[in-house]
Amino acid sequence: MKPRIEQRERTSGGDMANQNDSFIDEVTEDLRRDRLFALFRRYGWIALLVILGIVGGAAWREYSSSQAETRARAWGDAIMAARQGDDPITALSAVDPAGSAGRKVLSEMLAAGAEAQAGLPQKAAERLKAAAAGLQNDPVLHDLALLKAVMVAGPAMDAAERDRLLADLSKPGAPFELLALEQKAVALIGAGRTEDAVMLIGQIQQKDGLSEPLRRRLSEMMITLGVEPEPSEGSLPQTMPAPAAN
Repeated sequence: MKPRIEQRERTSGGDMANQNDSFIDEVTEDLRRDRLFALFRRYGWIALLVILGIVGGAAWREYSSSQAETRARAWGDAIMAARQGDDPITALSAVDPAGSAGRKVLSEMLAAGAEAQAGLPQKAAERLKAAAAGLQNDPVLHDLALLKAVMVAGPAMDAAERDRLLADLSKPGAPFELLALEQKAVALIGAGRTEDAVMLIGQIQQKDGLSEPLRRRLSEMMITLGVEPEPSEGSLPQTMPAPAAN
């Protein structure tokens, strides 16, 4: 009998131990849940604000992007309509840039191109210089407008003014350095300074970053000046024919 009683006692003792462990686990879980809820009640508004900020920021970016795309499309449609009108110069100048300085100068460039086609290169150059004056904080568009002014006016521009503009535009690191140097070479050719033009073209050809169209134009200028252009990279060197055997 005794062993059975002891076995029952051990069994009941084990059950009670398991019940105690389960009870402790439940109490611990309840405490954790209560602490979690307390933390959420205390700091949950911060997490809510973060979530709202993320969602609101994404919605605002999407809205801003959509508005910018709509304005750009409307501007492009207005430009196309202005170029096809009876007076494209006036129409292009009147296109609303919707507050964008970049779009305004692009409209002025297109208007200047229409003036040049109408035989008014000086007026076109003045328009471009005026547009560049309002773009001191945008070196790319500023230099582009001035470079186009030089190209549109051509020999009609005062030589001193042209040299001054090209000197600034061809400074090392300028956005359109190589194109400005090309215009310097064109000006030298126009002034009859062939040797200086050949030397400058040779210097330009040695610079890094030459585009293929610019490299081709420089070679064509050298040929026009009676100088054999240097072979481009990747081309096979020209060999002299072998002497005939006696």
